[in-house]
Amino acid sequence: MNAINLVMAGTVGVLYGTGFTLLLSRSLMRVLIGVVVLGHGTNLLLQLVGGPPGRAPILGSAAPETFTDPLPQALALTAIVITFALTTFLLALGYRSYVLVGHDEVQDDVEDRRIARQKGPSVPLEDDDEEPDPLARAEHADDEVESAAKGRDDA
Repeated sequence: MNAINLVMAGTVGVLYGTGFTLLLSRSLMRVLIGVVVLGHGTNLLLQLVGGPPGRAPILGSAAPETFTDPLPQALALTAIVITFALTTFLLALGYRSYVLVGHDEVQDDVEDRRIARQKGPSVPLEDDDEEPDPLARAEHADDEVESAAKGRDDA
């Protein structure tokens, strides 16, 4: 049985952690970089799982015990193609967002805010009358956005 190289396993863990952290960002460019980093982590993981290099799996050229399993290599090639396609799609999405909006930042949805507000506590947790409540200010801003959106829909 072959032992897994701990340095390579740690590298895969760091790549996956970095990729998922970037995916949770609001910027589409960071999401794109996160997908690319995850793709590299997946390729490294597949090659790590494939084991040490061996002989080509051609019958008659070597003993069957020395063959290299071609499946991880085929899966890595597939992962490269999928990562490239997803990268191309995200580049087009980011460019289109930049052209339409002027930045690549993903915006909050007004409907999501309304639903989150409905699920929130109905009674404030603390009675601080001296400081203005940021949640109340956010609700007021959301109400203004919703009323402006309804005004545009009615026109």
